[in-house]
Amino acid sequence: MIAAPEPALTERELVERAVALRPVLLERQAETERLTHYPESTHDDFLRAGFYRMLQPRRYGGYAFGLPVFYRVVTEIARGCPSTGWALSLTAAHVLQVASVFEEKAQDEVFGTDGDFRAASTVLPIGVAEPDGDDHVVLDGTWPYSSGSPYSTHYVGQTLRAPARPGAEPGPHVLFVAPREVWTVLDDWHGVLGLRGSGSNSIRMERARIPAHLTCEAGLLDLPVEGGSVGSKLHNNPMYAGRAPGFFHGELAAIMIGTAYAAADEYARIVAARPLVLEPDRTRADLHDYQRHLGEALGTIHTAEAALQHTAQEWMETCRRNSTGEAPFTMAEDNRLALMFLNAGRMAWDVLQNTLFRTAGSRHARDGERMQRYFRDAATYLTHVGPSMAEPLARRAGCDRLGLPSAHIPLIP
Repeated sequence: MIAAPEPALTERELVERAVALRPVLLERQAETERLTHYPESTHDDFLRAGFYRMLQPRRYGGYAFGLPVFYRVVTEIARGCPSTGWALSLTAAHVLQVASVFEEKAQDEVFGTDGDFRAASTVLPIGVAEPDGDDHVVLDGTWPYSSGSPYSTHYVGQTLRAPARPGAEPGPHVLFVAPREVWTVLDDWHGVLGLRGSGSNSIRMERARIPAHLTCEAGLLDLPVEGGSVGSKLHNNPMYAGRAPGFFHGELAAIMIGTAYAAADEYARIVAARPLVLEPDRTRADLHDYQRHLGEALGTIHTAEAALQHTAQEWMETCRRNSTGEAPFTMAEDNRLALMFLNAGRMAWDVLQNTLFRTAGSRHARDGERMQRYFRDAATYLTHVGPSMAEPLARRAGCDRLGLPSAHIPLIP
């Protein structure tokens, strides 16, 4: 057992720490974009706050707080800086999959003696896992869009099982955990529209050799968790018996909702500081239209966050039923939850672009303006593979309701 840095830390205290960091993150936004990842000072803040350990099992020095708290913290951090919220979420999240499906021997090795674990990842399978003797595999390739890689201690990636014979097709998906010493971060996260500070670099492995027990035959989009998992039994916690797609969509929704809150904060500042041309002793904050714009936006964002939190609770309850044998965590359940999370994120995007950005004024669409940054960040979210799953997820959910097969519908083209 590894003791957590603060064994008595509560969920409320963790969220309060995220709220307290918002003003600091706001001031570091420009530096974060310039560096293409959040600065060392922010990383140190996160280490002290315990944010990287939110979902980590208590057995390995974590707090195992659950999805509702995780999403609350991500939302608050994204409200201070969307790029930073994105990187924190996609670095602190993948412990959930490692703790769910890898055997105890692998988890003992990965979490080590101090529980210091942060892992970037990407959903794309790259290359093949070549066997090297009976107890090692070799990985070779470049895994793109590995958000949070600059501060990661490990990499959770996907590849394919090497063909059984020359000329044959590669085998099924292989999930792996690679320690930091076997991969390098490429300096290629430049020239993007938004999320410029998310550290979404590519990582490169050149004939990297890792123990075979740090791999398992599974894909992130279809983890073997029905009826419970290795992790739910090892940690006596049903949270480690959940499917990943819905959880991933919840991450993106939390970031988008935090970004929309940030835009609403900036909108309130803008209209309160903008004098009227013909009545310079009054500001736009005195006009009914701007009051209504802000109120409608806040109502929508609050609703999106309520949907996020409700669905997070449902995800946790589905894990519990799965672990106790009451009802399996099926792909159909995950389709439903993923679509709910995705819709919450899209609600936040819609109100950000259609109300807040549109009515803030063109002067706030210039370089260096926070409103422009939030618009760029939110627009870049739409290019991520997650939102592109909207149509196949909707079709899957429709087929599930009609009693038709849906597993054959690919989430990624």
